[in-house]
Amino acid sequence: MKQATLHQLKVFEAAARHSSFTRAAEELFLTQPTVSMQIKQLTKSVGLPLFEQVGKRLYLTEAGRELFATCRQIFENIAQYEMKVADLKGLKQGQLRLAVITTAKYFIPRLLGPFCKLYPGIDISLQVTNHEQILERMSSNLDDLYIMSQVPDSMDVTCEPFLENPLIVFAPINHPLSKEKNIPIQRLSNEPFIMREPGSGTRRAVQSLFEEQGVTVKVKLELGSNEAIKQAIAGGLGISVLSRHTLLLDASEFSILDVQHFPIERNWYMVYPSGKQLSIVARAYYEYLLGAAKNFVRQNADTTSSTLEPTHG
Repeated sequence: MKQATLHQLKVFEAAARHSSFTRAAEELFLTQPTVSMQIKQLTKSVGLPLFEQVGKRLYLTEAGRELFATCRQIFENIAQYEMKVADLKGLKQGQLRLAVITTAKYFIPRLLGPFCKLYPGIDISLQVTNHEQILERMSSNLDDLYIMSQVPDSMDVTCEPFLENPLIVFAPINHPLSKEKNIPIQRLSNEPFIMREPGSGTRRAVQSLFEEQGVTVKVKLELGSNEAIKQAIAGGLGISVLSRHTLLLDASEFSILDVQHFPIERNWYMVYPSGKQLSIVARAYYEYLLGAAKNFVRQNADTTSSTLEPTHG
């Protein structure tokens, strides 16, 4: 192990966590051949195989499992050291690691910008992914804070709501239902529907409401991003349910249908594992976000006011 480098250990840890060289390469912004080479060099340094492939699946060997556990301890110790150094430096320097649900990309950068101007010495790492990947990152303790709209009930976490996140029914600008009021939710079963991919928190919330109301929709498309869904709606391929925050830049391109039981009232939460000690940088952003979100709502009220319809129970 004398010739093993910290970079090789990071590559190995990512590959072991994902059970995939390809996904490790995507996470670390490396090519797959680079990941393979780093693993090969680390394996040579250890002197024992670290992975074995059975069929198409990749598994850790006993030596690999031991090294994976050791890597987790090493990176946790490094993170604790970085936290102590950041505390010693105050807010002049440090790193903030955020992981956010895809929909949060519409507003989190706007809330990061002023914070970065206040503390220009702080480096920001921002990961944007779906609900399942957020849970995976949280269980691996890869980030300081997580921004999500559905707090996991399977994990012991600390959470704080900081911004409303209503889900509304999007339709093309000239949709026949756009001029109607108090539309029965059952009418949606007659419309081609565009749904987020499995694993999306938005999809779970929508499906829960539909099941509760006995509504079955005709799913025409399943798409993996809000932007793809918005383009499909604008192209007349169907209707969908998305967060109101996705309207911040192009509210004029869509109709918001006044459907009973909508909007689905949800919140954005700041989340981190219970027992985790936040660094001074993470704590500062946590407190900053609570205040900045209130100003954000006021500043954007005019932009989206035309999309806000009364809730019909």
